[in-house]
Amino acid sequence: MPTGTILVADDDAAIRTVLNQALSRAGYTVRLTSNASTLWRWVSSGDGDLVITDVVMPDENIFDVLPRMKKMRPDLPVLVMSAQNTFMTAIKASEKGAYEYLPKPFDLKELTSIVQRALEEPKRRPAVELDDAGEGMPLVGRSPAMQEIYRVLARLMQTDLTVMINGESGTGKELVARALHDYGKRRNGPFVAINMAAIPRDLIEAELFGHEKGAFTGAQNRSSGRFEQADGGTLFLDEIGDMPMEAQTRLLRVLQQGEYTTVGGRTPIKTDVRIVAATNKDLRHLINQGLFREDLYFRLNVVPIRLPPLRERVEDIPDLVRHFFSLVEKEGLPAKQIDQSALNLLRRYRWPGNVRELENLVRRLAALYPQDVISENLLEHELSQPSVSSMEEETAESVNLGGSVERYLSGYFDTFGDALPPPGLYHRILREVEYPLISAALAATRGNQIKAAELLGVNRNTLRKKIRDLDIQVMRSTR
Repeated sequence: MPTGTILVADDDAAIRTVLNQALSRAGYTVRLTSNASTLWRWVSSGDGDLVITDVVMPDENIFDVLPRMKKMRPDLPVLVMSAQNTFMTAIKASEKGAYEYLPKPFDLKELTSIVQRALEEPKRRPAVELDDAGEGMPLVGRSPAMQEIYRVLARLMQTDLTVMINGESGTGKELVARALHDYGKRRNGPFVAINMAAIPRDLIEAELFGHEKGAFTGAQNRSSGRFEQADGGTLFLDEIGDMPMEAQTRLLRVLQQGEYTTVGGRTPIKTDVRIVAATNKDLRHLINQGLFREDLYFRLNVVPIRLPPLRERVEDIPDLVRHFFSLVEKEGLPAKQIDQSALNLLRRYRWPGNVRELENLVRRLAALYPQDVISENLLEHELSQPSVSSMEEETAESVNLGGSVERYLSGYFDTFGDALPPPGLYHRILREVEYPLISAALAATRGNQIKAAELLGVNRNTLRKKIRDLDIQVMRSTR
């Protein structure tokens, strides 16, 4: 039967009662207090085998006490609970040396299981002070799905484990990768991102590993690759499922041996980077199709993280809306609020473009409407318009991003039966593809034509001409 003394600190009498009953039934001796000073007195006198404590106490914040506890008794497991269920709470708990973080309300069975594990295998974790200057919210949401992600991220911060982030487009995969970097032990190194889908396939190897002068036509000088640029930091490989097989083989060697050669080079170069990969595709399906190496998959998928689509965490929408309105206000757009009926409408919407679509909607509302309070009627009008995500889906169907060019054109010709379509087919199909593609790129870069041109892989002047010829409306970037 379990033994040990548990010190419980919480200013909520109901929480203390529940924990006392559950832990006593499990066989532990329990001591209860409603303040941090008593808890500190017990810990400093050597009492207790494990601590369960709330964050905000009447006399002191536990994050101010926790470093002193860990310095005095480094092997004392501390479980931190909080109703402030944010990403930063989970990170601070880990950074300050907590054994585990539990959001309120918590599951008693899970809590007693963690207590037993902590007492059987006490773990000493290094305490690293978090820079409060970066107190922003890189991730927003208090839903159970996001709480689990926060806990996983908190455990990964002080490791170099390779992480694979899976999620639909617009769920925030790069935000998670940046959080892993910005709050991890490589935070003082560079964060370098590369999107496999945005680079011509024959240039990906040179982009990743660099190239020597004369390695291929147009290689006028030696150029460093993303691995060299990210040395000492984090390399984020976005849309890893679009990486060609030749580059996959080179990447596998880097993960196995910790070194690579430039394109056209012969001397191995040592690399020191943390790899975080992301995809919106089913890599298992690509493996079965022979399009992705299974051995590379296992090397990348050391710690998998699934980001839920927004429709699976609609309870986070109010927090996200407030967050985005706050951001656009700081960028100079008018302050806005949203009424309850409008929020209810947002919860019912399916959000095919996920959090990115919600952010774009908030930006439009702040920029285009004079009303201080956003109503349900106004939202109904906005949500009835073609969204960026739907345009992206049309584009994907047209250019074989998940669909088939052959199937698209076959369906197009079928509509004419035995007759031929009218002349001008090339330019008509091209316009159908280009308009939503360029519009989606401009929306993704918030109207920044330089970034949109880079994203599309075209010359900036070419993009400007296309925008003018296709009569695409560009919202000015606020950045």
